[in-house]
Amino acid sequence: MAKYKIALLPGDGIGIDVLDAAKIIFDKIKLDAEYIYGDIGWKFWCSEGDAFPQRTIDLLKNVDTALFGAITSKPVKAAQAELIPALQSKGLTYRSPIVRMRQMFDLYLCLRPCKAYPGNPLNFKEGIDLVIFRENTEDLYAGVEFYPPPQELIDALGKTSKPFAAFSKLPPDQYAISCKINTKAGSERIVKAAFDFARIMKRKKVTIVHKANVVRASDGLFLETAKDVAKQYPDIQTDDANIDALTMWLLKNPFNYDIIVAPNLYGDIISDLCAQMTGGLGFGCSGNIGSKLAVFEPTHGSAPKYAGQYKVNPIATILAVKMMLDWLGEKDKAVQIEKAVAAIIKDGKIHTYDMGGNAGTLDMAKAIAERM
Repeated sequence: MAKYKIALLPGDGIGIDVLDAAKIIFDKIKLDAEYIYGDIGWKFWCSEGDAFPQRTIDLLKNVDTALFGAITSKPVKAAQAELIPALQSKGLTYRSPIVRMRQMFDLYLCLRPCKAYPGNPLNFKEGIDLVIFRENTEDLYAGVEFYPPPQELIDALGKTSKPFAAFSKLPPDQYAISCKINTKAGSERIVKAAFDFARIMKRKKVTIVHKANVVRASDGLFLETAKDVAKQYPDIQTDDANIDALTMWLLKNPFNYDIIVAPNLYGDIISDLCAQMTGGLGFGCSGNIGSKLAVFEPTHGSAPKYAGQYKVNPIATILAVKMMLDWLGEKDKAVQIEKAVAAIIKDGKIHTYDMGGNAGTLDMAKAIAERM
């Protein structure tokens, strides 16, 4: 019996391409694992009305970890139009399967390291090494949304919120409501995870991100809770920043930051910014981590126009494999992968199209495997 069970969830578009590249790395490191492919993504929505089928949910309940490719998501009307005719009248609503997965399995910690490997022609500045801790289950991504809002919600908000009065005068089909939900427990555990990581990895500083000067209730709770947690870590420098100001200062002085912790939406935005500063989404890896399961992925989308061409950069996915091995406790194999990635980047002989070259997805994966 294999030591590990690992689900492989290619998803849509280039998710299939990059997971083929990941399999080259898995084969090279000879991890004692059973790999089980699972169904997820747009084509299952179109054919079954469910982008995250129950069989895949059951699979994730019985594996140690998973590697996820990419997902195609479209607006509600487009999603409805692409259902097979037999399902179009059933009132199904499309929702991102990765968001559902995060909430269903309580994968509350989205860990996104952003590191500028020496020699990468796409680096904003050499030496950037940031780690983003993004809360993964709450905030505006909680999925509590209304369009049009029901009359009972309109009435309740009209009684309790003066600013809502102006909106309540509009016809209900002229506005939508999305609820931003931050909890004390959710805020506390993501901030604690950031400080614990900083302490273990001997990092010097944690920056708390918010917009509490405007979004006073939900972001105010996040900031207040984060500051309370920070008091338990007097050995680690702490500061906080408004999300808008932080995006400016990250570009101007990236070396002033180390660990960044943020609610869901802000963490998503910061992650893409920091990924671009360290090479682009072809280098952006991510872990969705809970107490029992962790799902690792590249942060890029499904890029349908490149699907099946095997031309995109697989390094983000290969670094996600490295993150998975760290989480499994296979530290030596994780180090082996990262050293090989760093060596290939530094050599500068093999570049995918985003790096200005013509190497294919599998070419890059094979080159990295050969350096291990």
